[in-house]
Amino acid sequence: MTQRSGSADLPLHGGRVPKWLGDRMTKLGAVLCEAIIHHYGRDELLRRLAHPFWFQSFGAVMGMDWHSSGITTSVIGALKRGLNPMSSELGIHVCGGRGAHSRKTPGELLAIGDRVGLDGAALATASRLVAKVDSAAVQDGYDLYLHGFIVTDDGRWVVVQQGMNGDARQARRYHWLSEGLTSFVDQPHAAIEGERQGEIVNLTDHRAEKARGGQVALLKTMSPEKILAELAVLEPPEIVRAEPEPAAQPLLPNLVMPAHHDVRESDIVMRRLHGNIASAIESGPKDFPELLLVPGVGPRTVRALAMVSEVVHGAPYRFSDPARFSLAHGGKDRHPFPVPLKVYDETIAVLKSAVGKARLGRDEELQALKRLDGESRRMERYVTGPSLKEIVAGEMDQSHLVGGRSVFGWEGKPDSEPLKKGA
Repeated sequence: MTQRSGSADLPLHGGRVPKWLGDRMTKLGAVLCEAIIHHYGRDELLRRLAHPFWFQSFGAVMGMDWHSSGITTSVIGALKRGLNPMSSELGIHVCGGRGAHSRKTPGELLAIGDRVGLDGAALATASRLVAKVDSAAVQDGYDLYLHGFIVTDDGRWVVVQQGMNGDARQARRYHWLSEGLTSFVDQPHAAIEGERQGEIVNLTDHRAEKARGGQVALLKTMSPEKILAELAVLEPPEIVRAEPEPAAQPLLPNLVMPAHHDVRESDIVMRRLHGNIASAIESGPKDFPELLLVPGVGPRTVRALAMVSEVVHGAPYRFSDPARFSLAHGGKDRHPFPVPLKVYDETIAVLKSAVGKARLGRDEELQALKRLDGESRRMERYVTGPSLKEIVAGEMDQSHLVGGRSVFGWEGKPDSEPLKKGA
């Protein structure tokens, strides 16, 4: 059975993803998924999307706010735009989204079922049940506003949905994975992300099995008036809580995404970052000529590719510091630095070239990216490097040369204000 795999606090942020970034997220998200499917298969892509730490890192490497709730909306939207046009080729379909789009999910699943020969009605029922469990069976103070349902041609699926607590300015993300799922109401979650908000009602806990059965029996034997009368009697002046039973599984990693916008050294495992940088500077030009033959690719792009390759090949433990992946392509809000559009576009070009050649049986470029990831891991064992402050200062200093852009405008020369230009 699937188990809860971790939790995280996601600050609730408003705003929209600008078109210049959204279009690039669509392209990068799609080609990254293609690479994962090529190397590891569709089931592995679903497992990664169900992993909250990987999901956060995936959004950060695409230039989104590295710590905020907006990653969920933007990633689901980018995958829907990028993967659905290739659904007949990749065998993967993205449904739902935020607000009104979430309510269209059952209809989208019925249409997919008709098109590819799946039981669309069963998938639609699964979608409704997942949403109902996280809104009614788990009453934790968060109201659902986003529901993304990703399904493959063989009927396997992952759900990523998110709720908000407006008063606390917090969001909580819920991950579901069909693989190994035996019950929608008995410990079904692959993961739940969010800050603890005190006592909650969780009828999906295995220990609540008798309570679930009791509720059904109660509704069969008692009138609503009788239930309300009994409830009034049961309200004591003071609640004495028994000691909780031991958890049925060990303590899980708890990823706390802080409220501060800036990326700090405490948010990053620096030896991993130094490994990424060193593999690009020292090994890229010498050992990865296949990548450097792509026009325009230099050490800065190879460094971004080192982090992108880690998203494709990294084991779960590699994503305990999602902030690190924001140093691949920056962030739309200038944290840790403006998005370097020239580097971003070169990253997309390299990956598209590699995946396109791999489809034709020529795996050299994809294998070069995989070696780049392996070199980063090897070098992080002993390499040292500059502080995060120095790295970010260098990026800010060079930002105007690599097409630096944020929601505030284009970057000018150092010590100047961002320049507003046309979209």
